[in-house]
Amino acid sequence: MRSLDDMALFVEVAKARSFRGAAEILGMPNSTLSRRISRLENAIGLRLLHRTTRKIELTEAGEIYYERCKRIVQEARLAHEQLGQMLAQPTGLLRVTLPVDFGQIFLAPLIADFARRYPGITFDFDLSPRRVDLVGEPVDVAIRMGESPDSNLISRLLFRLPRMLYAAPAYLEHAGEPSHPDQLKQHQCLRLHTGEADTWKLHRGVDTIDAKVGGRFMMNNVGMIQRLCTLGMGVAVLAERVAAADVANGALQRILPDWQATAIAINAITETRLLPAKTQRFVDFLREQWR
Repeated sequence: MRSLDDMALFVEVAKARSFRGAAEILGMPNSTLSRRISRLENAIGLRLLHRTTRKIELTEAGEIYYERCKRIVQEARLAHEQLGQMLAQPTGLLRVTLPVDFGQIFLAPLIADFARRYPGITFDFDLSPRRVDLVGEPVDVAIRMGESPDSNLISRLLFRLPRMLYAAPAYLEHAGEPSHPDQLKQHQCLRLHTGEADTWKLHRGVDTIDAKVGGRFMMNNVGMIQRLCTLGMGVAVLAERVAAADVANGALQRILPDWQATAIAINAITETRLLPAKTQRFVDFLREQWR
C-alpha cells in the first residue's frame, strides 16, 4: 500500500518536473518527497528521473511508468470521490431488528425524518423479541436493550434510558403507596422476564438497594406491563418517556420519587466495525437524536 502512495507522489513530481513545485502542491517537505521517490525507484529497480541542479527529466522507464500511473492515480481519486458521495447520500436496503415496544415508542417518531434525509435508502424492520443471529441472518444492525453478551459482535452505545416506578391512582387507593423500596415485596409488581424478575435494583444518589418483588404477573412485553399498570393491576418499572403520556393524563403517577431503577443501555449491535454507509448513517442518526 505504501508503494501506491509513493506512486501518487511520483505522478505529482512528473507533472511539475520539480521536487520543490510538487512538494508545495502536496504540502510536504522537499527532502521527504525526494526520499520517497528514491525509495520507489529502489523498489522498482529502475531509475525513473534524471536529476540535475536545474531541472528533472523523466527517463525512458519514467515515461512509461508515468503514463500508466497517472491513469491509476486518477481512477483512485475518482473512486474516493464516488465513495464520498455514497457516504453523504447512501443507498440500498437497510435491515434492522429491534424490540416491538422500542420500535413503536422510540423509533417510529424518528424514522420519517431519517427517511426524508436519505431518500435512497429503503427499509426492512423486524420488530420481534427474538435475538436475531447477526452472523447467520441478513441483518445490518440490531437495536437491543441491555448489554450485549456476545463478545464476537460490535456494540455501540446509543443512549441510556432512565426508568422510574409507577402505579395507577386506583391501585394506590386500595393497596396504599409504598414509602420505601423494602415495602415493594408487599405489593403486586408487574415484572419483566429478565434478571430483574425477582429483584429490582433501585438507586437514590449514591445509595443502592436490591428490593425484593413479587406478584401475579410476569411477561416479556413492556407495552403489556404499561397497560396493566394503567388498569390498576400493580406497580411497574417504566422508562420516563414510555410513561410520560399516562402521567400527563392522570392514568399513572410516579411513586418512590427519590428512587429510580437502573438505566437500561440501548445499543446498536453489528457483526463488524466496518459498516456500509447506510448502516453508519442510521447509527449516527440515532445517536444524534437520542444524545
